[in-house]
Amino acid sequence: MKLVIHGKNIELTDAIRDYVHQKIEKAVNHFQSLTTEVDVHLSVARNPRISSKESAEVTIYANGSIIRAEESSESLYASIDLVADKIARQLRKYKERRQSNKATVEPIVEVESEDTIPLVSDLIGDRTPQLPAEIVRTKYFAMPPMTVTEALEQLQNVDHDFYMFCNSETGEINVIYERNHGGYGVIQPRNNSNNTNGKSAHTKINEKPHLVK
Repeated sequence: MKLVIHGKNIELTDAIRDYVHQKIEKAVNHFQSLTTEVDVHLSVARNPRISSKESAEVTIYANGSIIRAEESSESLYASIDLVADKIARQLRKYKERRQSNKATVEPIVEVESEDTIPLVSDLIGDRTPQLPAEIVRTKYFAMPPMTVTEALEQLQNVDHDFYMFCNSETGEINVIYERNHGGYGVIQPRNNSNNTNGKSAHTKINEKPHLVK
């Protein structure tokens, strides 16, 4: 297993490297057959207003899938402990999902066009409009075409509540997300040739998500 450690605003001492190896290798020890590479990013925020400013992020590449977890606290070592526990749970869930792929019950995904998203007329109230002081982070990642089913699996692997992907059925960029009241939703760009009358459709994730009529 390849383990790569990156640091931002921090000196990667031998003690820190040894601690990362000890904790992360222990976390992925039972999943060696699934894991090909582990990237660990350690960082310290320079913004004094951020209380939990020492962060540890782990990204695992496993058989074409990506499993990710991130934790922050006031101590870098505590963050490493927390993220090691979380990534172990993520790997366990990933392995369980792989073993239960033949389950007959499938989650329902709500597919929404941009017209179905409610518009709010006033987002800021009496506040003065202003841009953030700085862009905190920019990320780049490969976006190979995948089905909604595959995108849902990726969403369940990463430590986010949404996942952007290239839909192999349509060639368009879609977003799959976890809904507040349960289940998952897919946001698609509007297609004038598909007249949905502003209504969302429910479809199983292995069906064409744009089938609305």
